[in-house]
Amino acid sequence: MATAAAFFDLDRTLLQGASGPDISRVLRRRGVIPDRGQQVERALFGIFNTIGETLPSIFLSRQGARAAKGWSVAEVADAAEELGPILVDRVEPFATEAIEEHRRAGHKLVLATTTPRDLVEPFARLLGFDAVLATRYRSADGVYDGTIDGEFVWSRGKARSVGVWATANMIELADSYAYSDSIFDVPMLSMVGYPIAVNPDPRLWAYASLRGWETTWFSAPPGVPKPIGIEPQQILATAARPELLPFVDLQIEGLEHIPADGPVLLAANHRSYFDPAILGYLAAGVDRLVRFLTKKEVTDAAVLGALTRAIGAIRVDRGSGQDEPLLEAARILRCGEMVAMFPQGTIPRGHQFFEPILQGRHGAVRLAHLADTPITPVGIWGSERVWPRSSKLPYLMNLADPPTVTVRIGAPYQPDRAADSDTGTVELMARISDLLPLEAGQPYEPSEAELRLTYPPGHVGDEDDGSRRR
Repeated sequence: MATAAAFFDLDRTLLQGASGPDISRVLRRRGVIPDRGQQVERALFGIFNTIGETLPSIFLSRQGARAAKGWSVAEVADAAEELGPILVDRVEPFATEAIEEHRRAGHKLVLATTTPRDLVEPFARLLGFDAVLATRYRSADGVYDGTIDGEFVWSRGKARSVGVWATANMIELADSYAYSDSIFDVPMLSMVGYPIAVNPDPRLWAYASLRGWETTWFSAPPGVPKPIGIEPQQILATAARPELLPFVDLQIEGLEHIPADGPVLLAANHRSYFDPAILGYLAAGVDRLVRFLTKKEVTDAAVLGALTRAIGAIRVDRGSGQDEPLLEAARILRCGEMVAMFPQGTIPRGHQFFEPILQGRHGAVRLAHLADTPITPVGIWGSERVWPRSSKLPYLMNLADPPTVTVRIGAPYQPDRAADSDTGTVELMARISDLLPLEAGQPYEPSEAELRLTYPPGHVGDEDDGSRRR
């Protein structure tokens, strides 16, 4: 029998914003409420979506029972059945993942919300919740009578409801989890062993920081901050404009192969420290964000590591042989995000940099199989002329004659599950090679100066090309 539970708030927690607009639309469509007052509602919900709960908004919510006086219970129940799938479609992608993780752990799933119970029960049922703690409107003779039956499930009232339910169901709150966006849910969050501030309003963010509580945003992977609803990567994406990159001439083909939504796995060859910026540029070109599998030497660095983690980098310890990075990347893909990786693992060094046959690791093919997601191959050529491995900084002063970097995006394809990892990786690298210029496939004898450009400073002669497969 489960001894732990996960308690989820609804508005601005499971959902990106308020459920109220959808509730009003369905009730109006069914004639339960009149058409007037829509402009005022939009303004109020706009404020709520921006800053969260306020005492005036809760005062209005408390008056909901009085406003519902005379409504038909049966008509509201029918409206709730229509409303359920609408709200399910609005559940944040990483909220769904959190729910599934708790279900796999055997935890009871509980929806704890101020929203009237009769309106959210079908939604909770569709998501597989075990219980609903919500405000009840009292009814008589098939209509609501304008009063609340029991607790107004908000703030301390919500905490009391959680406590009563936990006692009745033999739930150990010290082993349980609670998720909410609102400072007014601190009483509930403080009751459990694992309080989590989700998309927190400014006051809850400050309170959670002082208490050392976990903070997350269900619209982004764990660890990616969105304190004002904007990710750091979205800010960086504003620089993805040709006029802001005068030191490079980017020639891009095949952008139409990256869809506007849904999971995307990009796999590109690796020639330069500038390559991640190129893939970020591609993502910005279709108004999307991209998450990178990034070696621990980068994610663990003092300043650069903090930045990469903030934009959603997935830490990879190449020597550990562990699958956690791929499992995390698969989870992100299942949430409909874009993930990028360099199958070569790192930039080849020395003569390996000029080899016409690309060597790769198995990770991209394994990830495609784990997430059941096609691979979109990307061929990059010339990026080393912008930021070679031998330089700590890109060449930003190539303004008079910026180097041309060609980027070709191939059509997505699904690796053959019946093939082994070696065969699948050979196919992927061949597809990437086919996107490169003809000169990339020709044998080439580099000069000593060209060879030096392929090594980090102080590592000339180290032939660790990073292309050996695991």
